[in-house]
Amino acid sequence: MMIAKVIVDIPVKETDRPFDYKIPLEFESFIQPGMRVLVPFGPMKRLGFILSIEKQSEIKNLKAISQVIDPTPVLTTELLSLGKWLSAETLCPRLFAFSAMLPAVLKGNYKKIVRINDKESLARDYPTLLDILLNKPEMEWTELLKKEPQQSDSLNAAMKKGYISIIQWIKNDRRTYKRIRYITTALSKDELMDVSSKLDKRSLKQKQVLEYFINQESHLKVEITEILKRLNIGPSSIKQLVKKGYLVETTEEVYRDPYADKEIERTTSLPLTTTQKNALAPIQESIRSQTHEVFLCHGVTGSGKTEVYLQAIEKILNMGKEAIVLVPEIALTPQMVHRFKGRFGDEVAVLHSGLSQGEKYDEWRKVLEGTVHVAVGARSAIFAPFKNLGLIVIDEEHETSYKQEEQPRYHARDVAIFRGKYHQCPVVLGSATPSLESYARAKKGVYHLIQLLERVNQRSLPEVQMVDMREELRANNHSMFSKQLFEKLQDRLEKKEQSVLFLNRRGYSTFVMCRDCGYVVQCPHCDISLTYHRKQGMLKCHYCGHQEPYPSRCPECMGSHLRYFGTGTQRVEEELTKVLPEARVIRMDVDTTQRKGSHEKLLTAFGEGKADILLGTQMIAKGLDFPKVTLVGVLAADAMLHLPDFRSSEKTFQLLTQVSGRAGRDKLPGEVIIQSYSTEHYSIIHASNHDYQSFYDQEMQMRYRHHYPPFYYLAMITLSHTQVTKVVDTAEKIADHLKKGLSSGAQILGPTSSAIPRIKDRYRYQCMVKYKREPNLLSLLKRIQEHYPTGTKNDDLKITIDLNPFLMM
Repeated sequence: MMIAKVIVDIPVKETDRPFDYKIPLEFESFIQPGMRVLVPFGPMKRLGFILSIEKQSEIKNLKAISQVIDPTPVLTTELLSLGKWLSAETLCPRLFAFSAMLPAVLKGNYKKIVRINDKESLARDYPTLLDILLNKPEMEWTELLKKEPQQSDSLNAAMKKGYISIIQWIKNDRRTYKRIRYITTALSKDELMDVSSKLDKRSLKQKQVLEYFINQESHLKVEITEILKRLNIGPSSIKQLVKKGYLVETTEEVYRDPYADKEIERTTSLPLTTTQKNALAPIQESIRSQTHEVFLCHGVTGSGKTEVYLQAIEKILNMGKEAIVLVPEIALTPQMVHRFKGRFGDEVAVLHSGLSQGEKYDEWRKVLEGTVHVAVGARSAIFAPFKNLGLIVIDEEHETSYKQEEQPRYHARDVAIFRGKYHQCPVVLGSATPSLESYARAKKGVYHLIQLLERVNQRSLPEVQMVDMREELRANNHSMFSKQLFEKLQDRLEKKEQSVLFLNRRGYSTFVMCRDCGYVVQCPHCDISLTYHRKQGMLKCHYCGHQEPYPSRCPECMGSHLRYFGTGTQRVEEELTKVLPEARVIRMDVDTTQRKGSHEKLLTAFGEGKADILLGTQMIAKGLDFPKVTLVGVLAADAMLHLPDFRSSEKTFQLLTQVSGRAGRDKLPGEVIIQSYSTEHYSIIHASNHDYQSFYDQEMQMRYRHHYPPFYYLAMITLSHTQVTKVVDTAEKIADHLKKGLSSGAQILGPTSSAIPRIKDRYRYQCMVKYKREPNLLSLLKRIQEHYPTGTKNDDLKITIDLNPFLMM
């Protein structure tokens, strides 16, 4: 008898272990670890992942696997071991780790069906309920309660008495496969002509179809939808011809291709500069010798890092191996995709949130089935199920979006290094502004540092000018554009060159205040002010999604002097149309890029010269390469400086450096204007001088002084509850527990309320642990997690534990 060890799809600590199931004889020949199965668990059937197959079990009377879902494993042996490591490192159930590796259409999607057990008793006690269930035997529990809310008490009572039961099934997702129906002829051309001539006059449309095939090459296969459209006929004509045996209908499964309708020009390798050759050489040596090494490629914007990646991947493909390239979601622009598709064509799968679920599934399947050898994508593409990895590249490695903020709270860089060790292949981390943690590791020799400190073809970095907005106010300029920036924008319009304006705030204004009483319109569910969106005339909360119409009077004092404060991208766009009416402006933020394909549409329009100014949030700061952009304007450089986050200076420096790098990337020289009220801050000064090393040295002193990474590790425990007393009381108990369980070298900060104390009607408190070496920390945190289980019916308390957090608010 063969036994399968299965992780069952119930994400609670009691089930976070393998359960033994008997493998029926009919499954024994093909069942493998990494497959998904349907197993009985209590009164229900649940989805599960096979971890391993054994010959014996200590448990008697084992239940048998009911169904095998996958014909081949969806998780490779490597991904199964990665899931175990991820579960231990991020303190999450193994099920969450496995789910993170799979496309959404493969995740367990359950429905609860109501089943009648005792018809006679139901007819006697609840006749109305019996009538409803007999009319709709496959009705879902939630659907039934929705349509028949008055039957709620009867349903619960009948279930307690055993007259009915709830059976849990996995929904079949029809988006899993795309199938196309084709039509072809079963006859020769002469036979078709003979059949056509014998058709009566009423069969004109059938005759039309036959003539279409007579005029084409023999045995042409054509999509049914295409022929219906071309001949402007209905499907019944084709059905009749198939029925008569003149035509043959077939159905074929095809991959959805999100780039099928896009013309992507094929490219070849570019000649490398000496600096690029020196950068590529150690990576290629690591590939050749099949040794795992982490390279930090520190290259200024426009230094040709992407070409180095492309030529390293070329070597990998020539060896018959595979590569993963990670790009931050906001930098995964059509330009970046086209570079990889242009070089490697159909060898590339693209995995990112802009695709439909079906498209994502097909791109993932191409990787699993080995029809592609390069995966380019955002954070989750690090789990691409390649079996022979030869290289992993993480571009813009400093980006905080590489850290997942839900379970499993992994960092893509750590997963990449795990996979690099497993496959004995190099991992390349690239950035113009490396994270302090990565640069410190490179300085210590943990990573191999590669430097590209000059732009390709000796192009100079853009000239940066800082403008103190306090001086502008003193000069009686109350506009959001300084005199210098406005003049430069006018100059670019006259020269027919393009400009990029950057402001990391969407909406029209950041808050609305009454000038009579000082009341600020707040979100009723969060401790945060509402942002005004003028186009919709709505006040919106960017945390919980609450929105309400803009009030005509102050809700507090009924005064009429409501005014907007702060500036968002909508307001800048409006101001631009007033002061530069001749300028064509494209605005890119979350509000303008919600529709599928809108991101690409806007960038293509800008690239084709259909706009003079590209205005946007941080989604325009990375990955864009437009030759006619010669001016970049930063409207509020200090917007991120004053956030309660120890990384705020680093994020400001990185963002300013990245957005500055959009200017002067071709033959035309570039200029950057940085507007700020904190021009004396070192992060802004060093960004304006393109001086990473000086920023690194100064910021490292600050981190050392205040005991922050990379000198210390962090663990953040965040608690939330609908009652403030409950969350405060639990936070204090956890802080006491940490103080007793950790060494005197660990610092426990808090408990204290979060920077935003309430979100979605839940009060939030935090404890932070700063430590260097705490061997007991993981086990202690696990015990805390198990002592306060979240999501139980009796308690609304939620606890999240984040090791090395990136989101401090």
